[in-house]
Amino acid sequence: MIQLGSSIPAVPVTLVTKDGQDTVTADTLFAGKKVVLFAVPGAFTPTCSAHHLPGFVVLADDIKAKGVDLIACISVNDAFVMRAWGEQQNAEAITMLADGAGALTKALGLEMETGDFGGLRSQRYAMVIDNGVVTQLNVEAPKQFEVSKAETILAAL
Repeated sequence: MIQLGSSIPAVPVTLVTKDGQDTVTADTLFAGKKVVLFAVPGAFTPTCSAHHLPGFVVLADDIKAKGVDLIACISVNDAFVMRAWGEQQNAEAITMLADGAGALTKALGLEMETGDFGGLRSQRYAMVIDNGVVTQLNVEAPKQFEVSKAETILAAL
């Protein structure tokens, strides 16, 4: 698993935009920025839709006021699902990233196998990345939702 002080790998992710999608490498996307990246096991799933993404939507301005340039949500879902979920959640202030094959999730060592739930998924986490280097990493214990909440990340910034 990625550690504090590690650099974000040069792995492609799909950046969901208003006009479509674009493939970028994570290291390039996060270079020169202070970033909060949070991951959910799946778009449109209960905790993710009722609490995780909405928390960051509500606190986006407060988080950015702490010097954060980009708040990004990533999931092992395709770009169409991530776009629809972002629109449904009014997440205009959040950059939605699709990790359809789980390339970045695997490179970070934060994947989990969920069987019938959906196969390969991401563990739930939030991290702070400063110019491509991980400065904070909060990975949830299975079936928990405490350390990756928007409120927890805001308090730590």
